[in-house]
Amino acid sequence: MGTSIDDIIARGQLHALFQPIVAMDSGQIMGYEGLVRGPSDSQWHAPQKLLAEAARLGRLFDLDILCRRVILQRYAELGLGRRLFLNINPDVLTDRNAVRGMTLQALQETGIAPEQVVIELTEQQPIADYGIMREAVNHYRNMGFSIALDDLGAGYSSLRHWSELAPDYVKIDMHFVQNVHNDEIKRHFLHSIREIAHSLGTRLIAEGIETEAEYEVIRALEIPCGQGYYFARPAADPPRSLHFLRGQAGGFPVSRSPFRHAMAGELARRNPVATPDQTLGDTVARFQAASDLRCLPVLEDGRPVGVVRRSEILTLYSQRFTRELHDRSPLRFFMKRDPLVVPEDQPLEEVSARITHKATGEEEFLIVSATDGRFLGVGWLLELLHRITDLQVRYARYANPLTQLPGNVPIGEHLDRLLQEGRPFTVAYCDLDHFKPFNDHYGYARGDRVIRALGDLLRAVPREPDDFIGHVGGDDFILVLTGPDWARQCRSLLGAFEARVPGFYDDRDRLAGGIATRDRQGRQAFFPLLSLSIGVVPVQPGAFESHLEIAQRAGEVKGQAKAQPGNSLFVDRRSAAAGDLDAFFPALQPGHAGSLLSGSL
Repeated sequence: MGTSIDDIIARGQLHALFQPIVAMDSGQIMGYEGLVRGPSDSQWHAPQKLLAEAARLGRLFDLDILCRRVILQRYAELGLGRRLFLNINPDVLTDRNAVRGMTLQALQETGIAPEQVVIELTEQQPIADYGIMREAVNHYRNMGFSIALDDLGAGYSSLRHWSELAPDYVKIDMHFVQNVHNDEIKRHFLHSIREIAHSLGTRLIAEGIETEAEYEVIRALEIPCGQGYYFARPAADPPRSLHFLRGQAGGFPVSRSPFRHAMAGELARRNPVATPDQTLGDTVARFQAASDLRCLPVLEDGRPVGVVRRSEILTLYSQRFTRELHDRSPLRFFMKRDPLVVPEDQPLEEVSARITHKATGEEEFLIVSATDGRFLGVGWLLELLHRITDLQVRYARYANPLTQLPGNVPIGEHLDRLLQEGRPFTVAYCDLDHFKPFNDHYGYARGDRVIRALGDLLRAVPREPDDFIGHVGGDDFILVLTGPDWARQCRSLLGAFEARVPGFYDDRDRLAGGIATRDRQGRQAFFPLLSLSIGVVPVQPGAFESHLEIAQRAGEVKGQAKAQPGNSLFVDRRSAAAGDLDAFFPALQPGHAGSLLSGSL
């Protein structure tokens, strides 16, 4: 049986692992959960067995103290520097003198402050006396520790624990996280839990996030923190940052989208298939044996050449003499030869447009590999409609209410897709000058009129099919331009805005060339007519690793544009190709009123 529990405790034969806990809004690691493992060559390596045997032998308290010492010592050696979530059994916690002395001594030895430690209460059995537990929790909270409740939704009366102990953090059991993207009931539970936590001032941590789909849903539900294999597995030397997560950036806020760019491949469902040489009789028998089989794609060399549908083939087979004449005839004579075939990387919006254009009443479409055309699965019209409706609702959620233009999340999604495709494009960050004094002087209704007008002008800019307009917020907008004519597009926008500006002002202010009002310090000042500043960042393939970097650069370049008087445009030379600049500067000579000089960082 190898090493005993007594030997492990006596010799300190435990080693510590740490798993990151991630702030979902920024992608930053906000803390680590400390975990232990027994000797790797013994039956007590797994913590569950280790704890169960210690409890059976009455050594749980001694093992708990050893676990804390091992974790604290290793945590200090690694210099992780963030919050440490330290698992403690509630029965052990109520022994105030022993825990206080042992834990504080270990903290003093390792140089870790109590404010850095979160005591995570783990359930092994029901809490016998909530009065004693509340007293113990308050005692340690007064010493500087924070309190977390583990595995909400599992174990004994966890909702009562929440109400009785008022923890600072609550961890949601992984049951509610696993496969949450396919389970509406779980999403409703999580939404309700989030509302309770918000009203009580408790921070939630979703445990057991293992896939990107689960991550996207948890983040969309605005659960503040997450933990699981999707981020990192427990490790003796855990990561200090997670580079694949995208967070908030300076300039314009860009966040990882809560939904991926929707492609047809997401709707591919496994389905039985047939060959052109399969007989009609065998095909009918397959439909009769499977009442839920609605169609059979017909493949030749793995590629679809037709489709047979249940209703059509059974209707044909029921006709007089069909069985006698065609039972052994090959399927190629009866299949539909023009099924709707879509590549896996075709956007769902385009799939929907193709189905609408074809207008044949088909319920299915066949999804194939984008590289070799081989069959991947069947997509169903009803699921496509549900998915598009869901996307429309989500996009509406992130649209700016004033202009109805896409907000930060769709902006981030669009930039992500272009970066992944390795395509050159141009980001133009548009910002109004002197808008706050205008808004203060004329009121929010006139200010909103200006914002809507700028949004309309952006919509009117001649664009390529894959160009994008986003409203970051306030008077900040984003143009993502994918064609080579971006300089002329920016020039057109500057000229159009300059022509509209006089109409925003009263006659007296228009003739004066601006408004006299108080500045942010309360002093009387004169502010010129509104103008538009555009900071341009040409993006070449490989120049930026993430849209976070684009956001930071765009903020810098926009600042340079705003430093120029009047309507202005500033181009970042660092990321612009030489040919782009040669074409750009002649197009923006000062001959066009209001479109002033541009430069570079």
